[in-house]
Amino acid sequence: MEGEKGIKFIHLGILQLQKKESFHKPGLDERETALVILSGNCDVFSNGQNFLKIGDRGTVFEGPATALYTPAGSGYRIIANSSLEVAIITAPAQKKGNPVLIKPNRVRIEKRGKGNYHREIHNIMVNNVGAETLLVGETFNKPGQWSSYPPHKHDEDNLPQEAKLEEVYFYKVYPEQGFGIQRIYSADKQLDEVYVVENNDVVLIPKGYHPVVAVPGYKLYYLWVLAGEKRIMKVKEDPQHRWVNDKA
Repeated sequence: MEGEKGIKFIHLGILQLQKKESFHKPGLDERETALVILSGNCDVFSNGQNFLKIGDRGTVFEGPATALYTPAGSGYRIIANSSLEVAIITAPAQKKGNPVLIKPNRVRIEKRGKGNYHREIHNIMVNNVGAETLLVGETFNKPGQWSSYPPHKHDEDNLPQEAKLEEVYFYKVYPEQGFGIQRIYSADKQLDEVYVVENNDVVLIPKGYHPVVAVPGYKLYYLWVLAGEKRIMKVKEDPQHRWVNDKA
């Protein structure tokens, strides 16, 4: 997935391997990479370093992720020790350096929202990793719960109020036959789209407010990836809806 619907920075692919299968990627001089292990266990070799037996989730719903950050110019080889699913994420970068392993205990967990928009945020690569462009994390919605709410956006370069970042969501649902709903809209409603999101769906968010809800009975997960010219997480909430934060 790249170069679609206004997404210029983020490349996202999902790699699936069976035990003992491998995948090799040469280094890209002008892109950095995040490898997020969605499920399974693997060995990764990059820049002369060996990261052995990493990943301890059977599914994304079983706790924080393990991830590996590789700076620009760093190639890697992945060998699966079990059935394996890995999100491979890249974005433009120039800075060289050494790979950084993000173990589950380095993932910063936040409880955000309240009532029926309470959700759990796992910050995989935000303030804990000195990436040049990428911001990566996971959001977990319990059945019937909203997230990215009150609706927020980050499509204008207007610091300190807002930073311009494009975003991609990759979804998982449990049980797998479930679904969620995502809306993407602009303040003037010239953009106003609603999507049914199912297991393994991807939604591209080049601009606009973008709230999400899980339908009753089903847990909803999404991997979120942001990138832009400035690696600053600064969002603007929809002024029509931000009042819910003040409600007792």
